[in-house]
Amino acid sequence: MRKTSLPPGWHPQDPDEIVGFLSPFTGAAGVSPVRAAIAPHAGWLYSGKIAAKAIARLDRKIETIAIIGGHLPSGRQPLFAMESAVSTPLGRMEMDAELRSAMLMETGGLEDNIPGNTVEVILPMAHFFFPGASLLWMRLPDDPSSFDSGRRLAEAAERLGRSLAVVASADFTHYGRNYGFAPKGEGQQALRWVREVNDRRLIDAIKSGNPAETLERAREDRSSCSAGAVIGAMGFAQAAGLGSARLIEYGTSADAKCASMQRSFVSYAAFVFEAGKSAE
Repeated sequence: MRKTSLPPGWHPQDPDEIVGFLSPFTGAAGVSPVRAAIAPHAGWLYSGKIAAKAIARLDRKIETIAIIGGHLPSGRQPLFAMESAVSTPLGRMEMDAELRSAMLMETGGLEDNIPGNTVEVILPMAHFFFPGASLLWMRLPDDPSSFDSGRRLAEAAERLGRSLAVVASADFTHYGRNYGFAPKGEGQQALRWVREVNDRRLIDAIKSGNPAETLERAREDRSSCSAGAVIGAMGFAQAAGLGSARLIEYGTSADAKCASMQRSFVSYAAFVFEAGKSAE
């Protein structure tokens, strides 16, 4: 059993609190066949509602949900959780060992023994919306190879006859002197620049379906901490015959703070890949 490494505060620990937080989003399913999404991975206070809007749109009939995390630099191997199950506040969630074995063979992946938030903060949402589904826990590097890993994931799932949905876990711009990135000063002018310029370039690249442009924007603009996860979802969506990514929600941690705390913030975006639809 893999246990969470996150300290209290990232998400509720009480099952009733989790149910209360996520229940308002249960009606989002069934709007259209969604099998891939991009969602943020900050504490639920700041990005939980944005993430829930994306994850709740996924097809509830799936057998396995793959959560693709990041925080891996270019050149690293894909990482996989190797335990037979993971513990969430809602109970035990089984791993899809067969699909994991296929992906280990395809990617030369290694065991993920590095604690981190990119997969873990999404787990209670995945368990709530898909209580009977198994889990594939993987992390991909900020590297062009991650697009191919996403394609291989779609091919492996088809080969095994597995109905699969994918969540790419990624935050956007980390702005502030504490992050070593504050080119537009502080306050409203900085927020406006991040929203309207820096993040907009990355959003447009993701919607275009171009993995090279997405990686370039994330690196040059410092606008994503887990671009490998994003292009992994893009590769999966392409191989699975889904449409381009569509932005459904955007926000920043400053939205949950008082004005005096806007000198440092992180931005978040949620996307869905809908079958037969192009980006809007």
